Amino acid sequence: MKILTFAASNTKNSINKALARFTATLVPGAEIEILDLNDYDLPIFSQDLEKEIGQPPAAKAFFEKIGSADGVIVSFAEHNGSYTAAYKNLFDWASRIDQKVFQGKPTVYLSTSPGPGGAASVLASAKGSARFFGVELKAAVSVPNFHDVFDAATGRINEPKALADLTAAAEVLALQEVA
Repeated sequence: MKILTFAASNTKNSINKALARFTATLVPGAEIEILDLNDYDLPIFSQDLEKEIGQPPAAKAFFEKIGSADGVIVSFAEHNGSYTAAYKNLFDWASRIDQKVFQGKPTVYLSTSPGPGGAASVLASAKGSARFFGVELKAAVSVPNFHDVFDAATGRINEPKALADLTAAAEVLALQEVA
């Protein structure tokens, strides 16, 4: 089972990338591909620019990566209660290829932050719009206080409830293989 995972952030040392990567390792037998949004550099989306240049290769490549996966894990970083500009821009370009960006793929949504909110605002927004964008949402998990529950030396979540929630979410993706 091929799992595509990424943080909806362009921060090089993103805690959301660490969370997404760790959660992907919980999917039994998964072949994991980790995307970095920095590899999808795009101009700011506008309909005028789209008419001028068409679909940029980076947007097409992102869309194709999702299409080639058996399942997707996304961890949303929260900027001012919403998506990061880097993710929103890439998503806007990809949605012009096909509004169903996630192409019906079984998906787990995650979010985390250093504080007690766990980026729950952006996760709620993503969950609320998932059905419009071809997401077969299987689970959504917010992990608050990331630096308190993540062991950077081992790359693992060490807090029992968060670990149980993430394991359950990963197992739901694994069930897709036998279904």
